[in-house]
Amino acid sequence: MSFLDDRQKRTGWLLIVISALYIVWFFKVRLLAEGLPIERREWIYFIGMSVCLMLGTANVRMAALRDEKRKLQESNKKSA
Repeated sequence: MSFLDDRQKRTGWLLIVISALYIVWFFKVRLLAEGLPIERREWIYFIGMSVCLMLGTANVRMAALRDEKRKLQESNKKSA
């Protein structure tokens, strides 16, 4: 069971890192710099990466909550 939690946490962090890097790149290179107009496709990618950032954060939080719940159940079994 611990392996599944670690995998969920790793997946969440991977989503967070990739989407955060894209969002930073988008702001730095496309929004704040002069150049060609931003296309509709790039806005869709930006929105998609924002959603991935939220999903990654949710994954990390759910993995942490699952870990806390498992530790609480183990401590209840030991005390009972």
